Amino acid sequence: MSAFDSPRPDRPARVPLIALFGTSMMWFVASQVLSIRSARGLTNRFNIDSARPLLASLFLLFLLIVGFSLLAAISRRPSTARDLLGLPRRATAGKEWLLGAAIGWGAAVLCLLLLALTGSLTVGFWMEPRAFGLILVNLATVAAGSLAEEVVFRGYPYRCLIEAIGPTRATVILAVFYGLFHTLTGDGSFAAFLITFLAGILLALGWLRTYGLWLSWGLHFAWNASLGILFGLPVTGSVEGSTVVQSTAYGRTLFTGGAFGPEAGLYAAIGVIAGIIVLIRTTGNYAWNYTHPVIVPGGYPMDVPPPAAHVAMEQEAQQPTLVQILPTTPQGRSIGEEPRP
Repeated sequence: MSAFDSPRPDRPARVPLIALFGTSMMWFVASQVLSIRSARGLTNRFNIDSARPLLASLFLLFLLIVGFSLLAAISRRPSTARDLLGLPRRATAGKEWLLGAAIGWGAAVLCLLLLALTGSLTVGFWMEPRAFGLILVNLATVAAGSLAEEVVFRGYPYRCLIEAIGPTRATVILAVFYGLFHTLTGDGSFAAFLITFLAGILLALGWLRTYGLWLSWGLHFAWNASLGILFGLPVTGSVEGSTVVQSTAYGRTLFTGGAFGPEAGLYAAIGVIAGIIVLIRTTGNYAWNYTHPVIVPGGYPMDVPPPAAHVAMEQEAQQPTLVQILPTTPQGRSIGEEPRP
């Protein structure tokens, strides 16, 4: 965390940091491909297709930790797994996660209410026992998947880029990558890119206000779980999270987002903007406690003994002891003798 409180490095010193950022993002792409293939092979071997997204997310998390640890060691900036994940151990970690979850859930509910009031929303239910068992699997998948995305887009690579070019430009660049990643993988439109770009700004603010991913992780998890599992709507073009509740929105794509889901519609943008406002207003204490530099009192401390050198200087500067000078008498006369005329 000290990098955020230090001056930005000069141009030659930025090159290694930018190289770390680029290498870590390439490692993410390779890890994404490898984790998907590994999960597919394992689930095909044991005929457990329902666990494929969960296994892919867990494999991705593992590969990210291994790769980022190697990059940190090579760059002679070793870090613990918690630091690489951006999940510092502190007393408010649970509260931060719950606050993020509340913001994410509220934004999703606002989006759904606007969608239901102005469009057509059909809701179906799959009530077989297997559907209820899949809820737990899907919740675990959303938790692991949202954490993996936060580690990539608001974790180690993001911090390297912040240290190199500053938080504003780093946030914009990672938000662009975040929007492109979801738009391309979900076959979305330009509107989907813009809204996921805004979502990237919202999630980055969660890091910038707390210097941790607890809040952003909770927000990301709650948004995906609310839309996909609770409301049964597509999430970035995927309906894998819909189990017991399965919904379909009808109306203009500008508002519903079409097959991509609400994240490509105008109402999602309103929910994200509302989330940005609420996040900034509710994280003042965390920003003060975790992101501001420590205040060092000025002046000379009065509750500790002064240094020996200071005491010696004070003694040297002391005034000499006063000497009493008695009156003198002329020669040839004693003190008690009367003066002669």
